[in-house]
Amino acid sequence: MAVSSTKTVYEIFQSMEYGPAATSSTATAQAWLEHRSRSLGLFIDGKFVCSADGRSCSLADSKGSIVCSTACAEGADISQCASSAVNGFKSWSSLSCNQRAKVLLRLVSVLGQHGQCLSELCELCEASCATAALVRLLQFYSSWAQLRDTLLTDWTPLGVVAVVTSKDCPLYSLLLKVLPALAMGNSVVVVPGQSTAPPVLLLAQLFTGAGLPAGALNVLTGSDITLGVKVAQNHSISYVNYCGNKEDGVMLCKATAGMGVPVAVSPCVGSTCPFIIFESADINSAVDEVMEAAFRKKKEVFWVLCVQESVVDSVVAHLRLRMAKMKCVTLPSEADRERVDAAVQEAQQLGATLVQSCADPTSGAQYPSTVLCGVAPSSPCVLNPCPGPLLPLMTFRSNTEAVTLGNHSPHGQAASIWTEDLTLALETAQRLSVGSVWVNSHSICDPCLPVSGHKDSGTCTDGGQEGLYQFLRPSSSSPPLPRSSPVSMDYTQFGTETSPPIIPAESDPARAPQSHLQFVAGKACKSVSGCSVAVQPSGGSGGLLAYCPDGGRKDVRNAVEAAVKVQPGWMKKSPSARAQSLYSLAKGLEAKRRDIAAAINTQTGLSVDEAEKEVELSITRLSVWAAYCDKVQGGALPMPNSGSALSIPEALGVMGVVLPDYNPLLSMVTVLGATIATGNAVIMVPSQKYPLPVLAFIKVLQSSDLPAGLVNVITGSRDQLTVALANHSVIKAIWYWGSAEGCQYLQYTCTSPLKTLRLCEDQEGKDGELDWTLCRLSFLEEMWRSAVQWKSVWIPTA
Repeated sequence: MAVSSTKTVYEIFQSMEYGPAATSSTATAQAWLEHRSRSLGLFIDGKFVCSADGRSCSLADSKGSIVCSTACAEGADISQCASSAVNGFKSWSSLSCNQRAKVLLRLVSVLGQHGQCLSELCELCEASCATAALVRLLQFYSSWAQLRDTLLTDWTPLGVVAVVTSKDCPLYSLLLKVLPALAMGNSVVVVPGQSTAPPVLLLAQLFTGAGLPAGALNVLTGSDITLGVKVAQNHSISYVNYCGNKEDGVMLCKATAGMGVPVAVSPCVGSTCPFIIFESADINSAVDEVMEAAFRKKKEVFWVLCVQESVVDSVVAHLRLRMAKMKCVTLPSEADRERVDAAVQEAQQLGATLVQSCADPTSGAQYPSTVLCGVAPSSPCVLNPCPGPLLPLMTFRSNTEAVTLGNHSPHGQAASIWTEDLTLALETAQRLSVGSVWVNSHSICDPCLPVSGHKDSGTCTDGGQEGLYQFLRPSSSSPPLPRSSPVSMDYTQFGTETSPPIIPAESDPARAPQSHLQFVAGKACKSVSGCSVAVQPSGGSGGLLAYCPDGGRKDVRNAVEAAVKVQPGWMKKSPSARAQSLYSLAKGLEAKRRDIAAAINTQTGLSVDEAEKEVELSITRLSVWAAYCDKVQGGALPMPNSGSALSIPEALGVMGVVLPDYNPLLSMVTVLGATIATGNAVIMVPSQKYPLPVLAFIKVLQSSDLPAGLVNVITGSRDQLTVALANHSVIKAIWYWGSAEGCQYLQYTCTSPLKTLRLCEDQEGKDGELDWTLCRLSFLEEMWRSAVQWKSVWIPTA
């Protein structure tokens, strides 16, 4: 009897080697690749086509074997794709909601038939994504396709959406953007990373076979992010959504500045996330999960282990036990090995001690799994981790210290909390500035969970109902920025131009027009420079009306310092308490209505009746925001798995607003209500042309019960103050109505750290065709959603 050479399961587990693979494990995927001669073209207008110049790039697996080649799209291919996408949008959006839902549901059965091929292709390309997760995505978004016209009334699709990813972006993250865009009636142009290109091309073929109209989904492949830039430059693209590493996202934002296309960025790769273990945690389970999360072969985020001091010895002992006999991890190259060596040596020089799974090989692109114990929060391996099997470990004493460590990173993507105390878990989750919090678990994904990147981890929301609105716009809102070519400008010189005539306040003649004050930290005050700007009447004739302070960078700094102190306390107030403050503000405006109406009449030239009508609308708008405070909130989400999930809207923080010229009072109270109703603090720059109505409103602010520093008003040069807002790292979002150059400057500059932008080109005599007098629900909801970020808390059950 012949002796079998195959090892038993016991022997495999003892040696921790890979078991024998089935000879036909990739037969289906290989057959699909062979059918296409291992050369994948572009997917345009429902079919595969060759690139215009025939260029291609090869995709290799981890062993260096060539899997296939993908075409490299050029200018002619992009134009053809854009034209197809426009036609595809017309066909796809003209279908009823029920018809679009049927197509997406049909894809579920198609995936059932071809799921093995897709899974094997993902494995070959190292872009793993479970078929069950894709089925769940299709089921979730097909139901929203059915409900769009029922629950999302007065909203319309954007048009052609470009979804661009970096080479290291997971397939699931890409589809979390593609499927909701399709469900809302948009056509989509996908620019995938090189490793996800073959699975995306296969899915595009399957989607078309399931009944998706030709052109509704197109795929362009290339070698790097420059293709995404070229696609975004096409004037048929209405919206660009990027997912991947931050470096490519910043490049995309800078390259598209001034083109009039909004760009949302989700840096889901390379973020640093805290893994917090309290003394009340199940140590065995926590250590098992942190090992799985931190030392997996391909990870999208870097974990930092934070352990309470009372159990740190126990955690380290369990780590030593679990890491025993673990094999070395293979790194992509020897250069990566050198970076890991340098990071470990630097950590040791700063006092860290090592816990390693095995001996460190002296050469080769391998490194043992390593825990760096006792590192400081300022250590480079915590702030800028390098790719490799490294896990920094820090300690804390109290819940407050744990939150401080968790919020120390510039990223705000996710966190994992381990404790058996539910009250402690929820309190910690609420105070962490991250988009997703997993309690006694990690890395759980479901499309019903809204995911917002906090801080430097993104400017949009994916998943849930909240993630649909980025692919829609209210019928009553201002149109998108006009597509144009970027203005040739020196970004370092923007905002340095000479302001209108500056007159020192103390040198004004005794009979000079009234000198107004700005509003900073709850006090009416002069600018730090002590200078004032002359305010001209409407039309620029008839002499001077008044002088207003010429604010600058230091005034913005003082306003931000005051806002940072008061905003957390304001956010903690109940919605009903914030509503009462807004009602009080409306009452104060009503008491000053004559003075403010006179300011509008004098400054803008409107008739007395029109000015009084604007004041009346402003009083009503503040009351509407007060009523809206506690009407739209998060709550529990229906999860397909065991457990509970909470969806929580949170304030962005400190916001900067550059106000439009049109309807100076009504636009101001509309924006003011939206920002403070959601828990934010705001720094407002009034219209440089018509500042007096807002300056008259300062008396209303002084008599209100709003905390000092919550609302700040700074007057002066619009461009100069825009630069000051853009360059302040604490400001989380900027809403801007102004020139095309200002919009381009903000798109180019607000990338480090990332800021959420809402831009509208303020044209002569009109505010981008936005009618501020309208008060539609979709208009208010869009503003409300622009002023919040979402947090999901996942709580598993046994």
